[in-house]
Order: sequence, then C-alpha cells, then structure tokens
Amino acid sequence: RHFWGWLNAVFNKVDYERIKAVGPDRAASEWLLRCGALVRYQGYQKWQQDYNGLPTGPLGKYKIEAINATDSCIMYRGFDYLDGLEHVTEIKLQKCIYIQDECLQRLSQTKNLQRSLLQLQIISCGNVTDKGIIALHKLKNLQYLYLSDLPGVREKETTSRVLQQALPNLELELDLE
Repeated sequence: RHFWGWLNAVFNKVDYERIKAVGPDRAASEWLLRCGALVRYQGYQKWQQDYNGLPTGPLGKYKIEAINATDSCIMYRGFDYLDGLEHVTEIKLQKCIYIQDECLQRLSQTKNLQRSLLQLQIISCGNVTDKGIIALHKLKNLQYLYLSDLPGVREKETTSRVLQQALPNLELELDLE
C-alpha cells in the first residue's frame, strides 16, 4: 500500500516547466490521464482516456471542458495543474480515495474555476466532510452540485443551507444517508 501511495504522489507532482512548455490544458491533460482520469475538450463529444493518444496540434488548440476523475489517483499536490484551465465547466470526482477537504478548498479557490465551473459531482469520496463541501461556496457560477455516498458529511441540512445561501442559483442534489 505504501508503494502505491508513493507512486501516486509521483504521478501528482507538478511540473511547472512542462506547463510553461506545452500550456496549461496539455499539461493538465497529461496529469489527469496519468492518474487515470478522463478529459473532454471543448467542441468534442469523445472523452480522452489514452495518454498516448493525446491530440497534438498547435499549442492551445485543445481546451479542457470536462474532467471525469472516476477511480483516479488525483490528489492535492497535483491541483496546481488546474490553475491555468479557463474552460472547465464540469468535474466529476467519484471513488477518488485521495480527495479530501483540502482538495475541495483548493478547487474552490482556483480563480478560473470560480468563473467557469458550472457542474460538480462528488460521489463516494470517503475523506470528504462537511468542511470540504461548505468550502465550495466560492464557486460563484456553480449551477449544479450532486453529492452522493459521502459518509464524512454528517450535517447535511446545515451544509446544504449554507451552500444555498451562498449560491442561491445552485441546484443541489443530495443522495446522502
């Protein structure tokens, strides 16, 4: 187990030179696919899942619009890759064992995501608590939030009330015990 944790930490190490060299969307795509997530680019229907099949072309041609991190090993230390993404409208975090409150706080503090993110799903991420969910209130343009199977969320009425007050246009869907 320690070996996999170490390896996943290596996969999540941010390469700032790579971001400068290939741009934020390409570098983030490489990180996400390396960690087992999928990306969808603006203007495309197909999800990109093959690291070796990443599209080539002029720098900046492919803009990440959606991230599906189901069963991926993304973790906090890699979240700097999200900073330069300007077109991400939806993110799905499902069965992500390394996602915890700090990740959601970091996500909600990312200026570009505060503007672009419209839909977020957090499903079966066992280390997420009310604190992490409440931190999402900074995502001012968020229109839809789906929360399911989050055993760490214990004060769902209070948490949803806080979110609804901060984000009056938010459609909040809860599937929590």
